[in-house]
Amino acid sequence: MSDFPKDFLWGGAVAANQCEGAYREGGRGLSVQDILPKGIAGERKGIVTEAPTEDNLKLEGIDFYHRYREDIRLFAEMGFQVFRTSIAWSRIYPEGDEREPNEEGLAFYDRVFDECLRYGIQPLVTISHYETPLGLAKKYDGWRSPKLIDFYVNYCKTIFTRYKDKVKYWLTFNEINSLMHAPLSSGGILTPRSELTEQDLYQAIHHELVASALATGLAHQMIPDAKVGCMILGVTIYPLSPNPDDVIKTMLHDRETLLFADIHARGEYPAYILREFEEKGIHLAMGPDDLRILRENTVDFISFSYYSSICDAVEPKGAKETGGNLSHGYVNPYLKATDWGWQIDPQGLRYTLNKLYDRYQLPLFIVENGLGAADELVKDEHGQWTVNDDYRIAYLREHLLEAEKAIRDGVELMGYTSWGCIDIVSASTAQMKKRYGYIYVDRDDDGRGSLERYKKKSFYWYKDVIATNGDKLHE
Repeated sequence: MSDFPKDFLWGGAVAANQCEGAYREGGRGLSVQDILPKGIAGERKGIVTEAPTEDNLKLEGIDFYHRYREDIRLFAEMGFQVFRTSIAWSRIYPEGDEREPNEEGLAFYDRVFDECLRYGIQPLVTISHYETPLGLAKKYDGWRSPKLIDFYVNYCKTIFTRYKDKVKYWLTFNEINSLMHAPLSSGGILTPRSELTEQDLYQAIHHELVASALATGLAHQMIPDAKVGCMILGVTIYPLSPNPDDVIKTMLHDRETLLFADIHARGEYPAYILREFEEKGIHLAMGPDDLRILRENTVDFISFSYYSSICDAVEPKGAKETGGNLSHGYVNPYLKATDWGWQIDPQGLRYTLNKLYDRYQLPLFIVENGLGAADELVKDEHGQWTVNDDYRIAYLREHLLEAEKAIRDGVELMGYTSWGCIDIVSASTAQMKKRYGYIYVDRDDDGRGSLERYKKKSFYWYKDVIATNGDKLHE
């Protein structure tokens, strides 16, 4: 028998900027994603355009904007109990700083959430998922300006008022710790990363943390039965050797992630970062109530992404470099890797769950996990198009079994939403080739294809996992 609790939330996850398309329909304004045709990897190489270009696949996405009913029906067929998506801020406030919201944008998400609820699927909504309005980036350099706090809170008031009876699970910012590595995608900051100091980055992060706390408090006030979580980029790091120098370096590296959960869960800057600020001469400009706001508005749960692990060392001695979207470390010789070089480490998920729960004693939610692969569409024995993605099934099964072990360890785990439950445009490279979904979408890296949907082998496997509340994993 499975150890997953009876109220465990099974589902999948996407982001508006990677799936919706319709970038100029329904009154939507531009977002920072519309000028990043090569994704996060492109941002880190300085590939940023002045205006949207035809080679940016996110402009059309997978046309979820027009096909959401079909897609949600497929999610319901798999048995989803929760669907994580994001609201495109620029659909609600096209420039980001308007006084009145865009009704067409609000109505679109009404339809999406109503369709989910019709099938008994709870929306899990990320308020800001790498989708800062471009207007805020150009006028204020994004989250470098404290003015964005008020714009964000106004946006939150609008969506909480509109969807308070439809959405009970909220995430304030996607992978909030990613601003250190991708300031444009994560924080709407147009100033090139090379020109930003640590002072600049931590100041922008402080603004986001205060905004996140205000949104949490506002949700608790306006939607008393809502649960609000933070969302962190979950990078699991091991020392490359038992050398104490490597262990200490790993501890310090790990704190780059834990810092954000510490502040969201405990409501204050931890001593280790205050010491670092002092040593580096970093002095954050704070409003008179900022520390009180952080202290009084802690989150209900912690959510995170988990795909792989890395190693760290003071002297790697020839170890190969590796990493994921925004992580950098060294190859673990005991692990295999995906076609994109991300090391596959199911046990690292159990380790991460235990580490976070031991540290915070708050419910946890795995809101991103999955395998990106170059799937091949083939015909099955009945002449139907499908993908025989046994490799994805194996990856997901091993990770879910480790999550189950963590539950057995005593971890309070709320749910699991695998990333890219339907094929979407990759955040890291803005390609279609790197696919995560249970549903194949006919579109290639050149933007060609019918956009038709086809069920992969993993579609039926995950359906059985959900139907049996995890028992299927033990077959």
